[in-house]
Amino acid sequence: MKRIGMIGIGLLGSAIASRLLHAGYEVAGYDLRPDALKSLAAEGLRQADGLASAAEGAEAVLVVLPTLESVEAVFLGPGGLFASAPPSAVLIQMSTISPELTQRLAAGAAGNGYRFLDAPVSGTSLMVARGDSTVLVGGEEATLDLCRDLFSALAAKTVFVGPVGSASLAKLATNLLVALNTAALAEALVLAAKGGIDPARMLELLSGSAAASRMMEIRGPLMVAGSYPPQMKLELFLKDLRLMTEEAERLGVALPLTEAARELFNAAGEDGATLGAGGEDLAVVHAYLEKLAGLKR
Repeated sequence: MKRIGMIGIGLLGSAIASRLLHAGYEVAGYDLRPDALKSLAAEGLRQADGLASAAEGAEAVLVVLPTLESVEAVFLGPGGLFASAPPSAVLIQMSTISPELTQRLAAGAAGNGYRFLDAPVSGTSLMVARGDSTVLVGGEEATLDLCRDLFSALAAKTVFVGPVGSASLAKLATNLLVALNTAALAEALVLAAKGGIDPARMLELLSGSAAASRMMEIRGPLMVAGSYPPQMKLELFLKDLRLMTEEAERLGVALPLTEAARELFNAAGEDGATLGAGGEDLAVVHAYLEKLAGLKR
């Protein structure tokens, strides 16, 4: 399996495509924003002008899109993958979407004779770019076996979770912890700063303590610098938080900490006129808490 089609070349999609190109895969990419494709042309990406062009001749088609609506349209809409992908291609859904939509897409794929994998990636775009991510997989293990080399080229680990939908649920649970860890770190740094402790010194202290975490490693330096270049845009992560709470309601699970974090991140996003929060990394919640605390850089 060497010929790959990719739908969606945003932050995460670009990192995935770059990993595959450098591993020797032939990648054809399509995105509604031509500039996203041009940035990878020098690395060998073939710029496709539509879904059919990206999927033409592909042995696997990867879908990495920001919203449920865009994912659904790519699979089920007029001229979508069920109508344009080669019959032998494996369709791989890698976006963060609901388990319900994932299962519906899998049923559609089966009805159209396609093999399908539910395979979201756990990791920021920077983590993916450096090969420090995990692919969570739901579906048939035999189909996963066909794609193991592909996943190994882009991620450090591939974890089989279970049937279709289980990987999407695992991704939401993973991002739940990402949200809570990021919010908790921001609160800790702001509390310490308000009391006179230098943020850089506090981060160094925390990094060697029992409170250390991967989010501290990834987002702590952003908070200390007061600069939040997107690795996961806050405006997109708000969708993930909504999906978490909707799935919890469907399953009858109370998520009091997640509900509180969702309110906090929503408030930070709504304060974007001051902070520019929407397009920045979700670590920008730190700037919002600094503002509430009356801290000025």
